[in-house]
Amino acid sequence: MALHDIKKISIREYLEQKGINPKRENEKRGMYLSPLRKEDNASFSVDYIRNVWFDHGLGEGGSIIDLVARIENCSIGEAIKRLEDNSFSFHRNKNPIHDNSKTSEPTIKIMNIIPLTNPSLLGYLSERHINIEIAKQYCKEIHYSMNDKPYFAVGFQNNSGGYELRNKYFQGCTSKDSTHYDNAQNECLVFEGFTDFLSFLTLKNKSQLENNVIVLNSVVNLQKSADFLKKHDTIRTFLDNDEAGKRTFAEIQKLGKPVFDYSTLYGNFKDLNEYLCSQKQSFNLPVKKKNTGLKR
Repeated sequence: MALHDIKKISIREYLEQKGINPKRENEKRGMYLSPLRKEDNASFSVDYIRNVWFDHGLGEGGSIIDLVARIENCSIGEAIKRLEDNSFSFHRNKNPIHDNSKTSEPTIKIMNIIPLTNPSLLGYLSERHINIEIAKQYCKEIHYSMNDKPYFAVGFQNNSGGYELRNKYFQGCTSKDSTHYDNAQNECLVFEGFTDFLSFLTLKNKSQLENNVIVLNSVVNLQKSADFLKKHDTIRTFLDNDEAGKRTFAEIQKLGKPVFDYSTLYGNFKDLNEYLCSQKQSFNLPVKKKNTGLKR
């Protein structure tokens, strides 16, 4: 079976055969809970027309071959062999266009950036137990279009000037990058996502921290933050309690700096926000120096 034909095997039907169905879809695209990691909001996109996938949380994507390799934990060569051996179980993509194994994220165009006031977005943050006044200091209300359709979301700016976008039904970004807050301190706190960062501030009942802060916005952005991390004497991480979080912590340890894993404080929960939602109580973190505010 030619490689060109293997790539036309339907991702949609492959996932369906494995019991993985979309949480919402239209004739062009489906949004799934990621089969590659644990999540509560569907952020795994499958383009039915181009027959490619993209995991917005991991910042990874590709063809059905890449997906089989990830799900089955095998090499690309083995994934191709498995698809060939089981090709009778699948149908070719019903709407193929030019073969293209590269991922294509939906085009997001920002139309307007305003203060965070939309009741639906405030309700989304409230459902996640995040202090609204704190959220308003760090987030904006972003009105954008995607595939020529209008949407709005909570936006958190990254170092590239782009925005992480979140609402009840969507997770995405206009550019991939981390967010740094530099207060000229020797200690740095590392968060995986901005909802975890806002959750920490909510738990501490603070709108500003004395420490330097990195919000990765995705663990794939760690290398972009490596130089900033190396400047610190102490690093404290608040990552997710999953394999990606463990791998990221191990990578940070390789920088040769003292690194402390604070995920043990919410060890029975997926992440810091889930901890906040389940039991809204604080925990202690050493703070020594004068509060100078967060600067980026």
